[in-house]
Amino acid sequence: MALSEPVAGAQCLHAGHGFHPLRVADVVRETAEASSFVLDVPAGLRHAFAYDAGQFCTFRVWVGGRPHMRCYSMSSSPAVDAGFRVTVKRTPDGVVSNWMNDHVAPGDVLDVARPTGLFRLGAGRGEVVLFSAGSGITPVLSLLKSALATTSRRVRLLSADRDLDAVIFRSELEALAKQYDGRLTLTHHLDTERGLVGTDAIRAFTDGAEDPECFVCGPGPFMDIVEGTLLADGVGAGRIHIERFTPEAWVPEPEPVDDSAGTTRVTVELDGRTESTDHRPGTTILQTARQLGMSPPYSCESGSCATCMARLLEGTASMHVNNALTDDEVSDGWVLTCQALPTSPIVRVAYGYEEG
Repeated sequence: MALSEPVAGAQCLHAGHGFHPLRVADVVRETAEASSFVLDVPAGLRHAFAYDAGQFCTFRVWVGGRPHMRCYSMSSSPAVDAGFRVTVKRTPDGVVSNWMNDHVAPGDVLDVARPTGLFRLGAGRGEVVLFSAGSGITPVLSLLKSALATTSRRVRLLSADRDLDAVIFRSELEALAKQYDGRLTLTHHLDTERGLVGTDAIRAFTDGAEDPECFVCGPGPFMDIVEGTLLADGVGAGRIHIERFTPEAWVPEPEPVDDSAGTTRVTVELDGRTESTDHRPGTTILQTARQLGMSPPYSCESGSCATCMARLLEGTASMHVNNALTDDEVSDGWVLTCQALPTSPIVRVAYGYEEG
């Protein structure tokens, strides 16, 4: 939803910096198009791979002699599942998703970065209202299981799929509905029977929800109509959480050059190498690092995965989009370099920076 060599437990790099080899313990064929991969997290990395329900990891795989990085959400819940599980659905012309479904088997080793992501349960007491379409059920299932196991909140899920055979986790969802009868309301929406999800279906599903906290994941048009309907019906924007698997990348517009403003000097530290250059107006720190001939880590380039994060050691920068870093991380100086523009005459950043 996308490195460096692994380091031991307490020395693990922050999310997005360190990639670690994790062995595949099991592969579960969920549907004809989707598989779950249970990963064996060794004792020395358990702290690094502790996660919250709804989060994701970035994977690095080699396909056709080239490295590819993709982000995949955990479908397991840290509250109830012993295994660390991600689920991957094939996509048309999907290089990595198709390769993983076709070739990854138990015993194989995958390079995985630490969990990250802001698609997480809040501390409220209102009803948890979940919307998923297709593989969007992956982080939603993680949230659902944690909400049921760790809170007393009522939960309802609208799961939209092409047809019954395409429903990922169908048996698991139905078992949970029986186990939590009275607390969990499960609604399957099958496109072959009812057409695509529309405003009427959304309103019928949310009718009577008390102080809802809403979570939405799926294809763009599905998320747009759900979000638009919820907002129109008075749900506050702060109560609507959206996980976009394929967000549109932001391309910064060139900034006008102001000769009177002086030159901005950018210094980048990466893998023991330090390079500096004059900043080109409108260029992100990630782009600057590439212009220096460096190979910085990155994946989505849309401010959503944290793979490109680095720490500001000197100067300031502003991020156009930040869907991955917490407020505390930003306060500590972390930036998403794919979104960060220098805002001071001197800027110095370090990839893979470790305190102490």
